Amino acid sequence: MSLENYRQQPAVFAAFAAPTLIWLLLFFIAPLGIIWLYSFGENVSLVDIETTWTLDNYARIFQPEVLVLLWRSLWIAGISTLVCLVIAYPVALVIATAHPDKKPWLLLLIMLPFWTNLLIRTYALLNILGTRGRLNDVLGWLWETTNTLLTKFGLGEFQLIGESFTPLKFLGTPGGVIFGIVYVSLPFAILPIYSSLERLDKSYLEASLDLGAGQWRTFYHVLLPLTAAGVVTAGIITFIPALGQFLTPDLLGRGQVDMIANVIERQFKRANDWPFGSALSLFLLYITFVLLAVRSFYDARKAHRS
Repeated sequence: MSLENYRQQPAVFAAFAAPTLIWLLLFFIAPLGIIWLYSFGENVSLVDIETTWTLDNYARIFQPEVLVLLWRSLWIAGISTLVCLVIAYPVALVIATAHPDKKPWLLLLIMLPFWTNLLIRTYALLNILGTRGRLNDVLGWLWETTNTLLTKFGLGEFQLIGESFTPLKFLGTPGGVIFGIVYVSLPFAILPIYSSLERLDKSYLEASLDLGAGQWRTFYHVLLPLTAAGVVTAGIITFIPALGQFLTPDLLGRGQVDMIANVIERQFKRANDWPFGSALSLFLLYITFVLLAVRSFYDARKAHRS
């Protein structure tokens, strides 16, 4: 049945659309509307909130301590997104250029983390990044091995500084939180870039190489611009969840690297300040809308040029 048939038979279209619309109305739009009303309200008791249409909750977002947390969330999410893109592009390129028989297995490796609960994966990182974790064990072994080899070959004066290896601290630091966010978000960055590379007409690359351009020049001037849409999409769908990360900074940050989502959680639980928590939540939503608008503007501008 074509689109014209749906227009001629609106009842059929309504029958198919009604379940989805009802679901969105009940479980997305209605709860979001309630939160929106709370953001303009005030606590009148421990359990009651009155909508007074005040803007004080939004004004509190621009207090110095909240702006510091917001800025920390933005740069942690930004760096995590950048690291994801740097890692994701070559991985996606390898998958896109692999033999057709191997592509499903490589994609399966990318999808495997989704088969394990996020909480379990984050707790696994605690075992890896801890002071006595596996990563420090490996670094300590490398330190000792390097010093042993330098001494064996008569290069003791070039030994690594220190009598013994001092474990590095990852938990409770921004670096540890970024590591965890990259670990969680990397598949979301790989798949859009892979999709863009898979649809790419390879004849453009062959023409560039035949005309004398080197591999790096072909990459920067041909491959990267032609797959920019996939990179932008990967950046957006990686940055937005990273900005709203709660579990990763809560566990890996150890209360020392809070992000804005951790503050929102406290407003709804310990502080019992639902109006302010609602305003913070919606402020993140507004940032998301801006990013999606930028993405739409980019697509419209690209379509206009073509």
